[in-house]
Amino acid sequence: MKDQAEILRTKLKRRHGLKPKTKAVAVVSGKGGVGKSNFSLNFSISLSKRGYSVLLFDMDVGMGNLDILMGRSSEKTIVDYLTGDSKLADIILEGPEGVKYIGGGTGLNQLVNLERLGTLTNELDAFLEEYDYIIFDMGAGINESSLKFLLSVHEIFVITTPEPTALMDAYAIMKYLHVLDEKLPFQIIANRTHSHQDGTATLKRLTDVVKKFLDFDPVTLGILPDDRSVQQAVSRQIPFTMFNPKSKASLALDELVNRYIEGAKQIPVQQSSSFVSRLKKFLFER
Repeated sequence: MKDQAEILRTKLKRRHGLKPKTKAVAVVSGKGGVGKSNFSLNFSISLSKRGYSVLLFDMDVGMGNLDILMGRSSEKTIVDYLTGDSKLADIILEGPEGVKYIGGGTGLNQLVNLERLGTLTNELDAFLEEYDYIIFDMGAGINESSLKFLLSVHEIFVITTPEPTALMDAYAIMKYLHVLDEKLPFQIIANRTHSHQDGTATLKRLTDVVKKFLDFDPVTLGILPDDRSVQQAVSRQIPFTMFNPKSKASLALDELVNRYIEGAKQIPVQQSSSFVSRLKKFLFER
C-alpha cells in the first residue's frame, strides 16, 4: 500500500493537472465462459508489473471468481460492503504483483440498495486517487446497477472467441450500449484462437458487423491464443502470466498490453471526465 505522503503527492499532482485522472475500464463478454475474468486478472497484473497502480474490481456480485483464479480466499468482499458489514477500505485486498482487488463474493440474494451504491461512489472518489487504473470485471449479462457502471467508464473491453455464439453475444452487448451512448469507446479482444489467422478473422467478422449495423469502428486490441498452459494455470489457481511467463498466451498478452499503453498515451483521460462524477450522474440524476 502506498504511504500517506505518496498518496498526498498523487492527489496534489492530479489537482494541478500534472497526473491524469484514474482510467476506469470495464471488461465484458456478453457470453459467459470466454475467459473474461482470466483476462481481467492477467491484464491487471501486466499493468502493475509495468509500474501502474491497479484496482481490480470483481463486479460479478454474489458469484465472483477472481479470488479463485489467483488462489486466494477473500475474507471480505463487495457483498460485505453492500450489506453494510464492512467499509470500503476493509474489502480492498492485496493481490499478486501489487494488484489491489475487491472480491465479488458469494450468496448475495437481495437487490443492491441504491443508497449503498451512492455511498460507494463517495468512498471510491477518495480511494481512486491512489490508482492509475480501475478494472471492472463485469458479470454476465446487464442489470440496472451494472449498466450504470458501464455507461460511466472511460473504455469498454469486449472479449470474444471464434465461436459464433460468442461473436453474436459480443455484438449484442456492444449494440445495446452503443444505442444508449454513441460515444462509448470499445476495444475488442479475440481469446482462445486456434491460430493468428483464426484470431484475425474473428476480429474482422465482429468489426465488419459493427461497421455495417452500428456505423462505428471498434479498436481491435489483440489476439490471445488457445494455450494449454492457461488451463494448467487455472487448475493450479495461478495467474497464467505468472505460471508460465514465456507461454504463447503470456507473450501475446504482453504484446497486447504494450499496444494498449501506447494507444492510451495518445488519448489520455480528459481532466473533466471523472468516472465517479459520471456514475453519480447516472445513479441520482436519471
